[in-house]
Amino acid sequence: MRLIVVVGARPNFIKVGPLMPALAEAGIDAAIAHTGQHYDASMSDVFFRDLSLPEPTWFLGIGSGTHAVQTGKAMIALEELFDAERPDAVLVVGDVNSTLAGALAAAKLHIPVVHLEAGLRSGDMSMPEEVNRLVADQLSAMHLTTCAEADENLVAEGVERARIHFVGNIMAESVLRNLARIEDRAPCRDSYALEPGSYVLATVHRPENTDHPERLAAIAEAFLGCGHQVLFPVHPRTRPLLAEAGLSDAGNGAGDIRLVDPVGYLDMLALQRDAVAIVTDSGGVQEEACMVGTPCVTVRRNTERGITVEVGANRLASAETDSVLAALTEALGSGGGWSAPERWDRDVSARVVAALQGGIIPLKGYV
Repeated sequence: MRLIVVVGARPNFIKVGPLMPALAEAGIDAAIAHTGQHYDASMSDVFFRDLSLPEPTWFLGIGSGTHAVQTGKAMIALEELFDAERPDAVLVVGDVNSTLAGALAAAKLHIPVVHLEAGLRSGDMSMPEEVNRLVADQLSAMHLTTCAEADENLVAEGVERARIHFVGNIMAESVLRNLARIEDRAPCRDSYALEPGSYVLATVHRPENTDHPERLAAIAEAFLGCGHQVLFPVHPRTRPLLAEAGLSDAGNGAGDIRLVDPVGYLDMLALQRDAVAIVTDSGGVQEEACMVGTPCVTVRRNTERGITVEVGANRLASAETDSVLAALTEALGSGGGWSAPERWDRDVSARVVAALQGGIIPLKGYV
């Protein structure tokens, strides 16, 4: 089997980390096409290095832009690539614009699409990721899911059960396979003069928060009132928006918020492990927090990772100071001790391989 694996952004890189060696070991000819949706060193190169990922066979360099521009440029480049290479299948990952572009380009060429992390739903159509997930799943011939709820979502949307494979969460496997590598990884934390259990780790980058200065200001006010230092690795897109919200000096001694540049995968994993709590709007960080045992607050109206809330690792808060503080107080008092969800283990990539080896059922009309 010849497989092209489409990646474009930080979450994709982490999810294919354990998958690529498993595919190679099984004799599946898999090559990476990197769209370049995340393209600077701090958001791309460092993840390939930390995860020992093979160099992409193709780097398409689509760069940034609006959702339509980014998706359209990726579609054009991927269509040309798929038409030239004619793989047996295209594997897309998660819910970023590159995922949507890969699914559309492959489907138009009648190449079966395999969606890793299929079936997750927030029910919020204002989220571009929700649109990407829904469309990618409708175009996919094989759906690889993280939880039983995702299976049921797909069935409710008309997907045949024979196409659905509950493999578990590949992000969780990546965490588990890298825990030993961060056991003594203190230099990153020490560079910020932080002790384990002394700080809250924050990541905020979704437009529902960053595109509204009043929401960013309310979140920052909660950080200032939480009683802990807050370490905030800032997404490149978020930094100018923080400045517009009047928070550009937060990293220079303003209260207890420290704005720092993005960090690599292993450093971020170590920072999550050593934090007393995490405040985020990232889907992947919700999952990682669940696996490293650090209580999480998700500043969003909803989450497609509802299972992290169900097991007690996560709680939702609106982008209001009182709501964030209340959820953070609950998180700090939770004591941890939850169990990982079913099949969030070290064997997810093996289940993906088994599903692929079992055969992909082409969509009706494919030759």
